[in-house]
Amino acid sequence: MDVKDFDYELPERLIAQTPLADRTASRLLVVDRVTGALEHRHFRDIGEYLRPGDCLVLNDTKVIPARIIGEKKGTGGAIEFVLLKRLDEKDVGSFAGVSAGKGLVWEVILKPGRRAKEGAEFVFGGGILEARILKVKPDGNRIVLFNCDMPFEEVLYKVGIVPLPPYIKEKLDDPDRYQTVYARENGSAAAPTAGLHFTDELLADIRAKGVKTAFVTLHVGLGTFRPVKTEKVEDHLMHEESFEITRENCDMINSCREQGGRIIAVGTTSTRVLESVADENGHLEPFTGYTKIFIYPGYGFKAIDGLITNFHLPQSTLIMLVSAFAGREHVLEAYKTAVAENYRFFSFGDACLFI
Repeated sequence: MDVKDFDYELPERLIAQTPLADRTASRLLVVDRVTGALEHRHFRDIGEYLRPGDCLVLNDTKVIPARIIGEKKGTGGAIEFVLLKRLDEKDVGSFAGVSAGKGLVWEVILKPGRRAKEGAEFVFGGGILEARILKVKPDGNRIVLFNCDMPFEEVLYKVGIVPLPPYIKEKLDDPDRYQTVYARENGSAAAPTAGLHFTDELLADIRAKGVKTAFVTLHVGLGTFRPVKTEKVEDHLMHEESFEITRENCDMINSCREQGGRIIAVGTTSTRVLESVADENGHLEPFTGYTKIFIYPGYGFKAIDGLITNFHLPQSTLIMLVSAFAGREHVLEAYKTAVAENYRFFSFGDACLFI
Protein backbone atom coordinates (compact mmCIF):
# COMPACT_ATOMS: atom_id res chain seq x y z
CA MET A 1 0.00 0.00 0.00
CA ASP A 2 1.45 3.36 -1.09
CA VAL A 3 1.75 6.23 1.40
CA LYS A 4 0.79 8.66 -1.38
CA ASP A 5 -2.64 6.98 -1.50
CA PHE A 6 -3.43 8.96 1.67
CA ASP A 7 -2.58 12.37 0.23
CA TYR A 8 -4.96 15.26 -0.31
CA GLU A 9 -4.70 18.94 -1.24
CA LEU A 10 -5.03 21.39 1.66
CA PRO A 11 -4.75 25.17 1.28
CA GLU A 12 -2.58 26.59 4.05
CA ARG A 13 -5.30 29.11 4.92
CA LEU A 14 -7.44 26.26 6.30
CA ILE A 15 -4.90 25.27 8.97
CA ALA A 16 -6.45 26.68 12.15
CA GLN A 17 -3.96 28.84 14.02
CA THR A 18 -6.07 29.68 17.07
CA PRO A 19 -8.93 27.96 18.92
CA LEU A 20 -12.48 29.27 18.74
CA ALA A 21 -13.76 31.21 21.74
CA ASP A 22 -16.47 28.57 22.28
CA ARG A 23 -15.11 25.01 22.20
CA THR A 24 -18.45 23.58 21.08
CA ALA A 25 -18.80 26.03 18.17
CA SER A 26 -16.45 23.99 16.00
CA ARG A 27 -18.06 22.46 12.95
CA LEU A 28 -18.75 18.74 12.90
CA LEU A 29 -18.67 16.67 9.72
CA VAL A 30 -20.71 13.53 10.36
CA VAL A 31 -19.69 10.63 8.11
CA ASP A 32 -21.64 7.41 7.69
CA ARG A 33 -18.76 4.97 7.50
CA VAL A 34 -20.86 2.41 5.60
CA THR A 35 -22.32 4.64 2.88
CA GLY A 36 -20.02 7.68 3.04
CA ALA A 37 -23.04 10.00 3.41
CA LEU A 38 -22.18 13.37 4.98
CA GLU A 39 -23.94 15.78 7.32
CA HIS A 40 -22.73 19.26 8.26
CA ARG A 41 -23.36 20.10 11.91
CA HIS A 42 -21.66 21.79 14.87
CA PHE A 43 -19.93 20.02 17.72
CA ARG A 44 -22.58 21.12 20.18
CA ASP A 45 -24.91 18.73 18.28
CA ILE A 46 -22.78 15.64 19.01
CA GLY A 47 -25.26 14.35 21.59
CA GLU A 48 -27.88 13.85 18.87
CA TYR A 49 -25.75 11.02 17.47
CA LEU A 50 -25.30 9.25 20.80
CA ARG A 51 -27.78 6.82 22.34
CA PRO A 52 -28.52 5.85 25.95
CA GLY A 53 -26.22 2.95 26.80
CA ASP A 54 -23.39 4.16 24.56
CA CYS A 55 -19.96 4.83 26.07
CA LEU A 56 -17.62 7.67 25.14
CA VAL A 57 -13.95 6.84 25.78
CA LEU A 58 -11.77 9.89 26.43
CA ASN A 59 -8.02 10.30 26.91
CA ASP A 60 -7.36 12.20 30.15
CA THR A 61 -3.67 12.92 29.53
CA LYS A 62 -2.47 16.44 30.30
CA VAL A 63 0.04 18.37 28.20
CA ILE A 64 3.06 19.36 30.25
CA PRO A 65 5.27 22.42 29.60
CA ALA A 66 7.66 20.09 27.80
CA ARG A 67 9.66 22.73 25.89
CA ILE A 68 12.53 24.11 27.95
CA ILE A 69 15.16 26.59 26.82
CA GLY A 70 18.55 26.81 28.52
CA GLU A 71 22.27 26.97 27.92
CA LYS A 72 25.31 24.74 27.85
CA LYS A 73 27.43 24.73 30.97
CA GLY A 74 30.69 26.56 30.48
CA THR A 75 29.98 28.09 27.06
CA GLY A 76 26.52 29.59 27.50
CA GLY A 77 25.42 28.27 24.10
CA ALA A 78 21.65 28.26 23.74
CA ILE A 79 19.82 24.92 23.71
CA GLU A 80 16.18 23.83 23.44
CA PHE A 81 14.87 20.53 24.79
CA VAL A 82 11.45 19.03 24.16
CA LEU A 83 10.60 16.20 26.55
CA LEU A 84 9.24 13.15 24.74
CA LYS A 85 9.01 10.23 27.13
CA ARG A 86 9.73 9.69 30.81
CA LEU A 87 11.81 6.56 31.38
CA ASP A 88 11.31 4.14 34.24
CA GLU A 89 13.86 1.96 36.05
CA LYS A 90 13.64 -0.75 33.38
CA ASP A 91 14.36 1.75 30.62
CA VAL A 92 17.46 3.19 32.28
CA GLY A 93 18.89 -0.06 33.60
CA SER A 94 21.79 0.05 31.14
CA PHE A 95 23.22 3.24 32.66
CA ALA A 96 25.44 2.37 35.60
CA GLY A 97 24.67 4.33 38.75
CA VAL A 98 21.67 6.12 37.22
CA SER A 99 18.23 5.95 38.82
CA ALA A 100 14.96 6.97 37.20
CA GLY A 101 13.64 7.97 40.61
CA LYS A 102 11.28 10.99 40.66
CA GLY A 103 10.94 10.80 36.86
CA LEU A 104 14.24 12.51 36.15
CA VAL A 105 15.33 10.47 33.14
CA TRP A 106 13.71 11.44 29.85
CA GLU A 107 14.07 10.92 26.15
CA VAL A 108 14.21 14.34 24.47
CA ILE A 109 14.62 15.97 21.13
CA LEU A 110 16.74 19.09 21.03
CA LYS A 111 18.29 21.75 18.89
CA PRO A 112 20.97 22.48 17.98
CA GLY A 113 21.99 18.84 18.25
CA ARG A 114 25.72 19.43 17.81
CA ARG A 115 25.86 20.93 21.31
CA ALA A 116 24.61 17.75 22.96
CA LYS A 117 27.13 14.94 22.83
CA GLU A 118 27.21 12.28 25.53
CA GLY A 119 28.35 13.82 28.81
CA ALA A 120 27.39 17.38 27.82
CA GLU A 121 25.74 19.36 30.63
CA PHE A 122 23.11 22.10 30.47
CA VAL A 123 21.29 24.45 32.86
CA PHE A 124 17.76 25.86 32.72
CA GLY A 125 15.92 28.58 34.63
CA GLY A 126 19.10 30.18 35.93
CA GLY A 127 20.32 26.90 37.37
CA ILE A 128 17.24 25.52 39.13
CA LEU A 129 17.31 22.62 36.65
CA GLU A 130 20.39 20.85 35.31
CA ALA A 131 20.73 18.12 32.68
CA ARG A 132 23.39 15.70 31.48
CA ILE A 133 23.28 13.73 28.22
CA LEU A 134 23.49 10.01 28.94
CA LYS A 135 23.10 8.67 25.41
CA VAL A 136 22.69 9.79 21.81
CA LYS A 137 20.18 7.50 20.10
CA PRO A 138 20.51 6.45 16.44
CA ASP A 139 17.49 8.62 15.53
CA GLY A 140 19.17 11.68 17.08
CA ASN A 141 17.05 11.80 20.22
CA ARG A 142 18.90 11.99 23.54
CA ILE A 143 18.48 10.19 26.85
CA VAL A 144 18.89 12.86 29.54
CA LEU A 145 19.33 12.81 33.31
CA PHE A 146 17.85 15.88 35.03
CA ASN A 147 18.82 17.15 38.47
CA CYS A 148 16.93 19.64 40.64
CA ASP A 149 16.29 20.32 44.32
CA MET A 150 12.53 20.76 44.00
CA PRO A 151 10.04 18.21 42.62
CA PHE A 152 10.67 17.88 38.89
CA GLU A 153 7.11 18.73 37.82
CA GLU A 154 7.18 21.87 39.97
CA VAL A 155 10.42 22.98 38.32
CA LEU A 156 9.07 22.15 34.88
CA TYR A 157 6.10 24.45 35.39
CA LYS A 158 8.54 27.23 36.33
CA VAL A 159 10.88 26.91 33.35
CA GLY A 160 8.87 25.14 30.65
CA ILE A 161 6.57 26.16 27.81
CA VAL A 162 3.67 24.14 26.41
CA PRO A 163 4.86 22.98 22.96
CA LEU A 164 2.52 23.58 20.04
CA PRO A 165 2.43 21.57 16.81
CA PRO A 166 4.88 22.76 14.13
CA TYR A 167 2.10 23.95 11.81
CA ILE A 168 0.79 26.45 14.41
CA LYS A 169 2.72 29.68 13.98
CA GLU A 170 0.69 32.04 16.17
CA LYS A 171 1.17 32.45 19.91
CA LEU A 172 -1.44 30.83 22.12
CA ASP A 173 -2.72 33.41 24.59
CA ASP A 174 -4.33 30.90 26.95
CA PRO A 175 -2.36 27.63 27.35
CA ASP A 176 -5.45 25.97 28.85
CA ARG A 177 -7.03 26.00 25.39
CA TYR A 178 -4.48 23.35 24.40
CA GLN A 179 -5.83 21.13 27.19
CA THR A 180 -9.05 19.16 27.35
CA VAL A 181 -11.38 20.16 30.19
CA TYR A 182 -10.89 16.66 31.68
CA ALA A 183 -7.07 16.56 31.45
CA ARG A 184 -5.56 15.27 34.69
CA GLU A 185 -2.62 12.92 34.09
CA ASN A 186 0.61 14.84 33.36
CA GLY A 187 2.78 13.46 30.59
CA SER A 188 1.95 14.55 27.02
CA ALA A 189 3.98 16.67 24.64
CA ALA A 190 0.86 17.19 22.50
CA ALA A 191 -2.86 17.35 23.21
CA PRO A 192 -5.39 14.65 22.28
CA THR A 193 -7.12 17.25 20.15
CA ALA A 194 -10.42 15.49 19.43
CA GLY A 195 -11.30 16.18 23.05
CA LEU A 196 -10.69 19.92 22.84
CA HIS A 197 -14.27 20.47 21.62
CA PHE A 198 -15.91 19.25 24.82
CA THR A 199 -16.96 21.49 27.69
CA ASP A 200 -18.02 20.37 31.16
CA GLU A 201 -21.56 21.44 30.28
CA LEU A 202 -21.66 19.42 27.06
CA LEU A 203 -20.33 16.34 28.85
CA ALA A 204 -22.98 16.78 31.57
CA ASP A 205 -25.71 16.93 28.91
CA ILE A 206 -24.35 13.79 27.26
CA ARG A 207 -24.26 11.90 30.57
CA ALA A 208 -27.81 13.06 31.31
CA LYS A 209 -28.89 11.20 28.16
CA GLY A 210 -27.63 7.94 29.67
CA VAL A 211 -24.28 7.90 27.86
CA LYS A 212 -21.34 6.66 29.94
CA THR A 213 -17.92 8.34 29.89
CA ALA A 214 -14.86 6.17 30.44
CA PHE A 215 -11.26 7.33 30.55
CA VAL A 216 -7.93 6.00 29.36
CA THR A 217 -4.53 7.65 29.57
CA LEU A 218 -2.16 7.75 26.61
CA HIS A 219 0.69 10.24 26.75
CA VAL A 220 1.00 11.73 23.29
CA GLY A 221 4.53 12.15 21.94
CA LEU A 222 5.75 14.43 19.16
CA GLY A 223 6.11 11.33 17.01
CA THR A 224 2.46 11.90 16.17
CA PHE A 225 3.58 14.84 13.97
CA ARG A 226 6.49 13.10 12.26
CA PRO A 227 5.91 12.44 8.57
CA VAL A 228 5.87 8.94 7.16
CA LYS A 229 9.08 8.77 5.15
CA THR A 230 8.70 5.33 3.61
CA GLU A 231 7.04 4.78 0.23
CA LYS A 232 5.06 1.79 1.44
CA VAL A 233 2.75 2.07 4.45
CA GLU A 234 3.80 -1.34 5.72
CA ASP A 235 7.45 -0.26 5.97
CA HIS A 236 6.79 2.58 8.42
CA LEU A 237 8.12 2.11 11.97
CA MET A 238 5.50 3.38 14.42
CA HIS A 239 6.53 5.48 17.42
CA GLU A 240 5.95 4.15 20.94
CA GLU A 241 3.72 5.81 23.54
CA SER A 242 2.91 4.95 27.16
CA PHE A 243 -0.66 4.27 28.24
CA GLU A 244 -2.86 2.97 31.04
CA ILE A 245 -6.39 1.63 31.26
CA THR A 246 -7.74 0.76 34.71
CA ARG A 247 -10.00 -2.04 35.89
CA GLU A 248 -12.82 0.40 36.62
CA ASN A 249 -12.80 1.76 33.08
CA CYS A 250 -12.42 -1.68 31.51
CA ASP A 251 -15.46 -2.88 33.45
CA MET A 252 -17.52 0.12 32.33
CA ILE A 253 -16.63 -0.38 28.67
CA ASN A 254 -17.09 -4.15 28.80
CA SER A 255 -20.49 -3.74 30.46
CA CYS A 256 -21.57 -1.25 27.82
CA ARG A 257 -20.67 -3.68 25.04
CA GLU A 258 -22.37 -6.63 26.75
CA GLN A 259 -25.58 -4.62 27.07
CA GLY A 260 -25.59 -3.64 23.38
CA GLY A 261 -24.20 -0.13 23.68
CA ARG A 262 -21.70 1.34 21.26
CA ILE A 263 -18.11 2.25 22.14
CA ILE A 264 -17.29 5.69 20.72
CA ALA A 265 -13.61 6.58 20.89
CA VAL A 266 -12.78 10.26 21.30
CA GLY A 267 -9.64 10.56 19.22
CA THR A 268 -7.06 8.30 17.65
CA THR A 269 -5.22 8.07 20.98
CA SER A 270 -8.19 6.51 22.76
CA THR A 271 -8.63 4.23 19.77
CA ARG A 272 -5.03 3.03 19.99
CA VAL A 273 -5.38 2.20 23.68
CA LEU A 274 -8.59 0.22 23.19
CA GLU A 275 -7.32 -1.67 20.16
CA SER A 276 -4.02 -2.40 21.93
CA VAL A 277 -5.69 -4.26 24.80
CA ALA A 278 -8.90 -5.70 23.31
CA ASP A 279 -9.17 -9.42 22.61
CA GLU A 280 -10.89 -10.77 19.50
CA ASN A 281 -14.30 -10.24 21.12
CA GLY A 282 -13.54 -6.66 22.13
CA HIS A 283 -13.16 -7.57 25.80
CA LEU A 284 -10.74 -5.34 27.72
CA GLU A 285 -8.46 -6.08 30.65
CA PRO A 286 -6.50 -3.43 32.60
CA PHE A 287 -2.99 -2.73 31.39
CA THR A 288 -0.15 -0.29 31.93
CA GLY A 289 2.70 -0.16 29.43
CA TYR A 290 3.57 0.94 25.93
CA THR A 291 1.97 0.59 22.53
CA LYS A 292 3.39 0.82 19.02
CA ILE A 293 0.17 -0.32 17.36
CA PHE A 294 -0.01 0.86 13.74
CA ILE A 295 -3.52 0.83 12.34
CA TYR A 296 -4.01 1.17 8.59
CA PRO A 297 -6.50 -0.23 6.04
CA GLY A 298 -6.87 -3.97 6.35
CA TYR A 299 -6.88 -3.81 10.16
CA GLY A 300 -9.85 -5.51 11.82
CA PHE A 301 -11.26 -3.32 14.61
CA LYS A 302 -12.23 -5.16 17.78
CA ALA A 303 -13.07 -2.47 20.32
CA ILE A 304 -14.75 0.60 18.79
CA ASP A 305 -18.00 1.30 16.99
CA GLY A 306 -17.56 5.01 16.36
CA LEU A 307 -14.80 7.62 16.24
CA ILE A 308 -14.71 11.34 16.98
CA THR A 309 -11.57 12.93 15.59
CA ASN A 310 -10.14 16.08 14.05
CA PHE A 311 -8.86 16.38 10.49
CA HIS A 312 -5.36 14.95 10.07
CA LEU A 313 -2.27 15.73 8.03
CA PRO A 314 -1.93 14.26 4.54
CA GLN A 315 -0.02 10.96 4.40
CA SER A 316 0.00 10.71 8.21
CA THR A 317 -0.44 7.58 10.32
CA LEU A 318 -3.57 9.22 11.76
CA ILE A 319 -5.39 9.58 8.45
CA MET A 320 -4.41 5.96 7.81
CA LEU A 321 -6.07 4.92 11.08
CA VAL A 322 -9.26 6.80 10.21
CA SER A 323 -9.20 5.27 6.73
CA ALA A 324 -8.93 1.81 8.25
CA PHE A 325 -12.08 2.51 10.26
CA ALA A 326 -14.24 4.30 7.69
CA GLY A 327 -12.72 3.35 4.32
CA ARG A 328 -10.05 5.31 2.45
CA GLU A 329 -12.43 6.46 -0.29
CA HIS A 330 -15.01 7.71 2.19
CA VAL A 331 -12.39 9.53 4.24
CA LEU A 332 -10.73 11.23 1.29
CA GLU A 333 -14.11 12.26 -0.13
CA ALA A 334 -15.06 13.68 3.27
CA TYR A 335 -11.79 15.62 3.41
CA LYS A 336 -12.32 16.91 -0.13
CA THR A 337 -15.76 18.16 0.88
CA ALA A 338 -14.37 19.73 4.06
CA VAL A 339 -11.80 21.67 2.02
CA ALA A 340 -14.50 22.87 -0.38
CA GLU A 341 -16.66 23.94 2.57
CA ASN A 342 -13.79 25.78 4.30
CA TYR A 343 -13.62 23.62 7.40
CA ARG A 344 -10.75 24.40 9.78
CA PHE A 345 -8.04 21.72 9.92
CA PHE A 346 -5.72 20.08 12.46
CA SER A 347 -5.31 20.67 16.21
CA PHE A 348 -7.41 23.83 16.65
CA GLY A 349 -9.71 22.93 13.77
CA ASP A 350 -13.08 21.28 13.31
CA ALA A 351 -14.09 17.70 14.00
CA CYS A 352 -15.46 14.59 12.33
CA LEU A 353 -17.76 11.89 13.64
CA PHE A 354 -17.41 8.54 11.88
CA ILE A 355 -20.25 6.25 12.85
